[in-house]
Amino acid sequence: MKFVSPKIDYAFKKIFGSEESEDILISFLNAIIYEGKKTIQSLTIVNPFNPGKVISLKDTYLDVKAVLFDDSLVMIEMQVAWMGAFNKRVAYNLAKAYANQLDKGEKYPLLNPAIAVTITDFMLFKKSEKVINKFVFKEEEKNFECLDKELRLIFVELPKFKKSLSELESLSDKWIYFLKEASSLDEIPENLGEVSEIEKALNIAEQINMTPEELDMLDRRGMMLQDERGRISYAEKKGQLRLIMRQLKKRFGEIPEAISSQIEDLSIEDLDNLGEYFLDLNSLEDLLSWLQEH
Repeated sequence: MKFVSPKIDYAFKKIFGSEESEDILISFLNAIIYEGKKTIQSLTIVNPFNPGKVISLKDTYLDVKAVLFDDSLVMIEMQVAWMGAFNKRVAYNLAKAYANQLDKGEKYPLLNPAIAVTITDFMLFKKSEKVINKFVFKEEEKNFECLDKELRLIFVELPKFKKSLSELESLSDKWIYFLKEASSLDEIPENLGEVSEIEKALNIAEQINMTPEELDMLDRRGMMLQDERGRISYAEKKGQLRLIMRQLKKRFGEIPEAISSQIEDLSIEDLDNLGEYFLDLNSLEDLLSWLQEH
């Protein structure tokens, strides 16, 4: 058995947003939003994905929308690479979906809560070790809620999830493992298969159940996403490098070429660390010592 990666937007939409995906989406949202409690009993998928319709490669933004049993609106998105103003886009999409519930002249009481569930294949919140982080409007000093959870942002950061297959316990563990590792599986593991909705999701993701056209689309979209991730990582690193070098030159004067070359070879993570450690450097010798350790 071979499974496609749910992290590819086309596959994600097919698994969670098709007409037959209602029970899959209910289980997933109960796991992510409600800690596995069976709070959501029913939902309606908005504009369900039609597997027979080949999506254009120009469609760079795919998500899943659903209306829950209590009329709350939920939007689920998979994002594999950081993009400029990403946080603003998430906020904009949530606010737009909330506001678009009303036609001109309709009254505010008709508005229903809106929830944005965003799954990222990159780190967002370095201050939190949690895989799932949830946000609502709160008062800045006293930290009490306002707006009665009318607007909620929920983020799932896949790189933070480190559990192995044998360590999975909760329903959210199993769904996050599915999202992160499905493409590496060669069979349906017992502890994932015991959740019928995950077993169904894996069956949808199994390549043998896809048409040649869909497999071709998945390959091309997968390559596009990898190229985009590489482009963004390169641009991010170049920006960090320029900033670090400007700070170092301002503090220590001209930087020797040998040291500059070592800095250019640093990873994005190490450049971040150097930026944080910068104020502790008192000389070029301190910088060289730091570089030798990294």
